[in-house]
Amino acid sequence: MDEIRRYFPEFSSKQYEQLDQLTDIYEEWNAKINVISRKDMIHFRERHVLHSLGIQKFSNFEKGSSILDIGTGGGFPGVPMAIANPECNFTLLDSIGKKLKVIEEVKHQLNLKNIATIHSRVEDHDGPYNYMISRAVTNMPSFLKLTRHLSKKENKNFKGLFYLKGGDFNDELNKVNMKFKIYDLNESFDSSFFETKKVIELSY
Repeated sequence: MDEIRRYFPEFSSKQYEQLDQLTDIYEEWNAKINVISRKDMIHFRERHVLHSLGIQKFSNFEKGSSILDIGTGGGFPGVPMAIANPECNFTLLDSIGKKLKVIEEVKHQLNLKNIATIHSRVEDHDGPYNYMISRAVTNMPSFLKLTRHLSKKENKNFKGLFYLKGGDFNDELNKVNMKFKIYDLNESFDSSFFETKKVIELSY
């Protein structure tokens, strides 16, 4: 995990250790449950751990913040972000229960007290979250429609959404009615994988 240490020198030795352990844990569970594409496991650190931590480069979650990871799958970006922000509370939501079982095992093995899992579709879930994070669950207008009840202007607790996305999405953003900023991950990470990867920050 030398790239994690290079890009995030501010992390503690405990955080590095927890991030290092993710590879072995997910390899073990991926042999039982296909949480991550098996051919993608070769690039696990870069394409899942480091990509998730791209949000960390541009977010500044206040201590005690409540953060919802929508469509977390096997725990991304939620698990790496929870390790990076131990004083914040993360709820990892997905509609596929078997993937959440893997997250619960990761949580147990790494003693992550700041993660909770919810088996639900986002449109059926409610809660006073400060932030939402997600990794390209669907196109932006559809995603914002599904999460409007969590991020609407009347929700004074809501501060922003951080969305990991790649490719050309200008047409999508032209259809949203929120303020947004786009951050290029290739300016933070020098791997070719991040050439087209972005973090989109949306707020009212």
